Amino acid sequence: MSLTGKTALITGSTSGIGFGVAQCLAEKGANIVLNGFGDADEIEKMRSAIANDYGVNCIYVAADLSSEEGVKALFDDMKVQGVNGADIIVNNAGIQHVSPIEDFPSEKWQLIQDLMLSAPFYIIKCALPFMRKNGWGRIINIASVHGKVASVNKSAYVAAKHGLIGLGKVVALETAKENITCNSICPGWVLTPLVEKQVDLRAEQDGLSWDEAKMSLLSEKQPSVEFAKPEQIGALVSFLCSDDAAQITGSELTIDGGWTVQ
Repeated sequence: MSLTGKTALITGSTSGIGFGVAQCLAEKGANIVLNGFGDADEIEKMRSAIANDYGVNCIYVAADLSSEEGVKALFDDMKVQGVNGADIIVNNAGIQHVSPIEDFPSEKWQLIQDLMLSAPFYIIKCALPFMRKNGWGRIINIASVHGKVASVNKSAYVAAKHGLIGLGKVVALETAKENITCNSICPGWVLTPLVEKQVDLRAEQDGLSWDEAKMSLLSEKQPSVEFAKPEQIGALVSFLCSDDAAQITGSELTIDGGWTVQ
C-alpha cells in the first residue's frame, strides 16, 4: 500500500501519538504537514528527519487551533508553503485537565471543547472541498476510550471525545457515496507526554515511585497492563488510509488492551 502523492495533515504531531502517526504515513510515501507546539529547534529536527528518512516533503505549520480563525490560518499557511490542501486529515491535538466538576475551571472546560471538538469540525470543514475536488479523502479522528466510557474528574475530556466520535459518524454519512471515509480511533493508555503527566501526578499524590504509579494506572483500567505505542496507532491510521479500508467508515476502533470490554 502506497500513499505516494498524498498529503497528510496531522494536528498535535510534534510529539507522542501524532508524531508516531506522521512517521508511519511518511513511511508509506505521504507528504506530511506537522502541527503542534514545542521548541523550534527540536521541531525542525523532527521535520527534517521525516523529510530525509522517508524522502517525502514535510512542512511545519504553527497554528492556534482553539478558534475558527486559527484553523483557517493553518490552511492559509499551508498554501504559503506550497501545500494547497490535505488528502488525509488526522485530528489528534489534545490537552487534559483533571478536576471534579464543581471545581473544574470554566476556561479549561471551554479550551478543551474548542481544541478537541470544535477544531476538528473546522478542520474537516476546510478540508472537504479539496478532498471532493480530488475524489479521495481519509479523515481519522484520534478519539479515546473516553469517547466510549467515562472516568471521574475528566468531564471536559470525556465530553469532547464523545462528541468527536459523533462528529465522525455524521461526516461518514455525509461522504458515504464518495471516496472519502471518516473513522475514529480510540486508544487506551498510550505512553505519551500527556499520559506521563498523569503518571507524575499520581506518583506525587500517592507517594509512589514513577514505575509504581505507572503500574497502578495501568492495572486499574487496561487488562494487558501494557501501554500501547504511538507506532501501533500509526499503523492503524495507515491501514484506514488504504484501499483495503475503503468500506470502513463511521467506525470506532479501539486499541486499549481490553479496557472497554470489561
